[in-house]
Amino acid sequence: MTAVFRVGLVRLVGRGSTAPAPATLLQAQTTGLPAAFMQKCNISGKTMRGGPRCPKVPPYPYKTKKYNVFSAMFDKTTKRFDENTKVICVEGPVAAGKTKFAMELAAELDMQYYPAVDMDLIYINSYGYDMRKLDPELPPSCRSYDIKNFCADPKHPSAAAFQIRMYMLRYSQYIDALQHILSTGQGVVTERSPFSDFVFMEAMFRQGYISRGARSVYNDVRQNTIGELLKPHLVIYLDVPVDVVQKQIKARNLEHEVKSKVFTDAYLTDLEVIYKQQYLKDISGHAELLIYDWSAGGETEVVVEDIERINFEQYESDPHNKKMIDWRFPLETEWCEARIKYCNEKPDLMNYFNVPRFDVPELLRSAEDGKVWRDVWYNAPGMKYRPGYNADMGDTGLLTKLKIGINEPY
Repeated sequence: MTAVFRVGLVRLVGRGSTAPAPATLLQAQTTGLPAAFMQKCNISGKTMRGGPRCPKVPPYPYKTKKYNVFSAMFDKTTKRFDENTKVICVEGPVAAGKTKFAMELAAELDMQYYPAVDMDLIYINSYGYDMRKLDPELPPSCRSYDIKNFCADPKHPSAAAFQIRMYMLRYSQYIDALQHILSTGQGVVTERSPFSDFVFMEAMFRQGYISRGARSVYNDVRQNTIGELLKPHLVIYLDVPVDVVQKQIKARNLEHEVKSKVFTDAYLTDLEVIYKQQYLKDISGHAELLIYDWSAGGETEVVVEDIERINFEQYESDPHNKKMIDWRFPLETEWCEARIKYCNEKPDLMNYFNVPRFDVPELLRSAEDGKVWRDVWYNAPGMKYRPGYNADMGDTGLLTKLKIGINEPY
């Protein structure tokens, strides 16, 4: 009954939608698709536009205000879209220069930049306290394990859990990116994505860092979760040979990378092969793909010019073409449904990671260890209560606070 009630309300959203512009009507007549719900075609940079992006409608405050079926009656989704309402993912090997390039690309296209995730998102709480300080009080199975630990000891029992958590963090961030694009109309540029995360798990398995059972659990989790996301419009791969990657790792001189037992030629070669033979091949069936030789770096302006030449309209106008199919909703109600899903139901999406697999020892901890971890973890500074409700951390006005954060589980 709840589902019927929700569908009825969502269908009501479509009534009273604003009429499409004449150009869009003409396009619809020639393509046979609904006029009001087609995305704009070519992405354009600041140089082509002659200035910064001018939003047609003010962005929806999705970080502080929930968006549900009642909100959808008054706040449509597609009215904020323009030609740059796209998701771009930047991929490439370690030390390829992805961060610098992605930031420059986002600035030129006036898009929101999402940096690469790391375990600090888990280990540093909202008050800035580093939970890794608790390791001496915790049993070995519950201690922290991040990229520095992985580089030093890749065959540690926690390596598999580390990569599953990295996938979870990329998944969570990608949901945030979808919240942003659907609520503001502003495109996003992400550094890596959950769709490419399996490349690292496969390379770890080939090098013997994780067991076959742990790989099986990861694949079950991925299968249970990845289908809930909208795939990117464009993937940009910065191609760097293994020998150049090794030189650039030494050049940026991060101690845990330079002394790493992980970044061998064999591991980096596996990453390259899996990226090219599996991920890029698969994602090209949905998204546009640009590949650049980035051995000596490159010019972001050149990439922007190539992006501006991509005609995304060809996929909008062909209902039988599977490219961009995730972004071809025929009705405004379906755009609003997707927006509700990512803006209002993130905790439910994250619950899909709870796959009941208890047959892989390195992914389990005993009840005794679990109790010790919980007692220590939730008595750390800023962890006793929800963020904003910890008087010992300086929070005030506790008696007058009535709301919890958006997407924060109850």
